[in-house]
Amino acid sequence: MDKETIQQVKNLLQSPKNITIIGHKNPDGDAIGSCLALGEILKVTEHTVTVMMPNDFPHFLKWLPQCENIVIYEQAIEKSKEIIDNSNLIFTLDFNALSRVGNLGDVLMKATADFIMIDHHQAPDDYAVAMYSDTSMSSTCEMVYHFATSLELQHTFNKDIATQIYTGIMTDTGSFRFPATTAITHTVIAHLVALGANGALIHQNIYNTKSPEQLQLLGVALKNLVVLKEFNTAYITLSQKELDDHKFKKGDTEGFVNYALSVNGIKFAVIFIENKQESIVKISFRSKGDFSVNEFARNHYSGGGHNNAAGGKSDLSLADTVTEFISILSSYKEKLINAH
Repeated sequence: MDKETIQQVKNLLQSPKNITIIGHKNPDGDAIGSCLALGEILKVTEHTVTVMMPNDFPHFLKWLPQCENIVIYEQAIEKSKEIIDNSNLIFTLDFNALSRVGNLGDVLMKATADFIMIDHHQAPDDYAVAMYSDTSMSSTCEMVYHFATSLELQHTFNKDIATQIYTGIMTDTGSFRFPATTAITHTVIAHLVALGANGALIHQNIYNTKSPEQLQLLGVALKNLVVLKEFNTAYITLSQKELDDHKFKKGDTEGFVNYALSVNGIKFAVIFIENKQESIVKISFRSKGDFSVNEFARNHYSGGGHNNAAGGKSDLSLADTVTEFISILSSYKEKLINAH
């Protein structure tokens, strides 16, 4: 974070404020962890803080310290509007466009509070008075760590904050194996462990809580795997019926797309998940090397993210979405063959 932004944020925080911290729709470990951690840091410095999410979050994150205090917009719309109306300052974490918070975005567009953005995704929108945007960062949680140290607030760190930040870094880096995991990331992790974060327990709480139905759904997903060798591409489909048959809950398909990416020779992996309630097909993209799924998602599926991990959606049926996807692939054949 540059010196000008640091001073700007210090000025905004110099007197006690009513602060709301917001993560993106369908929040993951990085969104939940970063928002909770920043909330705890700011509470210690005498601000009144509310953490808010557009909708509910997966069960495997509901053990995190302070998560029971998160306000879910979809479950408390009027209360959420009142909180935002009374806010002097709004932090948006792990997203950089107000379209990423669903219907909550309409409320935020009318807010009179100043916005501060902390995010590591590409192509940020221009709505914040102060922006800490760094696409090289492993996670927004790592950014919150650096944000706090830049503001000389590291004295607020404790075991709970260390646990929240560790969780977001771990989940967004695929347990520290993705390319954005740097030597600095590991230095941060070492400090978090020294503060009391229990890496083994956090990993167990996130990844070892699967139900039989979730594992059976993974079996269905793997059975539906299709490999397109000529494009170095693999994709998985899951229909609404397949989800319903296995008592699908939010977060149950987390990581499924990575199985497609693990196939030998595959450079581009996709999972298409039918969502009848929203009349869309939700899509997750993953890639290896220099093939940008962020660019692909932005160009074709109203989405975006990172070079090697992105999301999007389709308004077509599941079958038509797959057909369209395969037709689009032909124009990327050379890039996919030469990706390294």
